[in-house]
Amino acid sequence: MEVNAKMVSELRAKTSAGIMDCKKALAESAGDFEKAVEWLRKKGLSAAAKKADRIAAEGLVQSYIHAGGKIGVLVEVNSETDFVARNPEFQSFVKDVAMHIAAASPQYVRREEVPANVVEKEKSILSAQVLESGKPANMVDKIVTGKIDKFFKDICLMEQPFVKDPDKSVDQMLTELVAKIGEKIVVRRFVRFQLGEGIEKKSEDFAAEVQKQVQGS
Repeated sequence: MEVNAKMVSELRAKTSAGIMDCKKALAESAGDFEKAVEWLRKKGLSAAAKKADRIAAEGLVQSYIHAGGKIGVLVEVNSETDFVARNPEFQSFVKDVAMHIAAASPQYVRREEVPANVVEKEKSILSAQVLESGKPANMVDKIVTGKIDKFFKDICLMEQPFVKDPDKSVDQMLTELVAKIGEKIVVRRFVRFQLGEGIEKKSEDFAAEVQKQVQGS
């Protein structure tokens, strides 16, 4: 049975588990809703999601410098207590997230943060591409929906495959940590710097420069 967005949305509303976890649960359960709920509970993912309404204002701000100082990252990951912030597993996770951001270059933490105009622009481009490829018009929306999911997976930190374990998303790694530690943990924000990014580098035509100097002498 094909898993669709409505099924994922309904399962997420019931369990508060992550989007990718709900999709996997439904896929593993062949679309059976109750079995998917049971699958999430067995994995500890539904239990972890129950902590979602708690306030997490402690935690760490972690830095990571890569490639000889050419890439730098600051990330804030919150926990409920300072005690958890001192937990070695929590600290290791935060360091890994900073390293992941340096390597994978996400633009947003989660898909809800992507501006509507950015999503609409991407949908417009994808629709034109799908039509150009010769696909029937009645299939465009379905194909674009799948491609938009891939778009979010590319640019949103929590949906990206974790660099140290590509079989799991960053969100899945976080959910497993929440289930293990027993506190709400939130990747709140990050900033990534890349040396020279955004600067239009001047490209000199050496031969033309020499000719200019000769003519001016």
